[in-house]
Amino acid sequence: MALHAIPLTAPRKPWLLIPALLLVYLAIVAAWAWLSFDDAIASAPVTETVQLSERQAAILLRVEDPRFYQHAGLSIGQGQGVATISSALARDLFLVHGRLDGTRGLLQDAYRGVFACCKRIDLGRDVMALVLDARLSKRAQLERYMATVYMGTHQGRQIKGLEQAARSYLGKPLAAATEPEFVRLVAMIKAPNHYHPSKNPAALAQRSGRIHALLLGACKPDGWFDTEFDGCASAAPG
Repeated sequence: MALHAIPLTAPRKPWLLIPALLLVYLAIVAAWAWLSFDDAIASAPVTETVQLSERQAAILLRVEDPRFYQHAGLSIGQGQGVATISSALARDLFLVHGRLDGTRGLLQDAYRGVFACCKRIDLGRDVMALVLDARLSKRAQLERYMATVYMGTHQGRQIKGLEQAARSYLGKPLAAATEPEFVRLVAMIKAPNHYHPSKNPAALAQRSGRIHALLLGACKPDGWFDTEFDGCASAAPG
């Protein structure tokens, strides 16, 4: 009796393999972020409390994250794109600051490599933002962001947080900043070494003018990803 080889056939739907692997990857990222959260927070303590007035908080959120109190860590907003305060904090907390131990540290290194390669489409970082939002209250997120957001370099040192920025660039406490001065600080956040008051004052003045127009309701961003507020160019003063 002749033996016939059983032909090996490819899976009927090989295109399903990629999304299946992606879902597994994201599930692992979520579990890692959830289990690593406490250690990540402990490794990056906030040592300074920043107090904003109600008006200052409204300005900051209008520019950086208009749906901050509504979203669960991710959002697509006019002029915001997919960036949120939660995603910025997740990046810094899980991928930038501190080094975890053991297997979690090895996974952290791998996720850092993915982020360095593909930060614009890094779904892993997006999942970390969802975990962070679930583990950290909105108030705590905002306090951490205000105290730790990178604000460029001044006289050879890195400036972190809005209070340090006010004292360094304005020469006064944040509470004493006028609204135009505070707007200039918020305008820096997107790219603080580009929108720098001494290195590139013209670019900072242009962005600040667009934000003023936005706050006055004289314009709106030109689509989801208009983080430069080009839609406000014609309405900006000067």
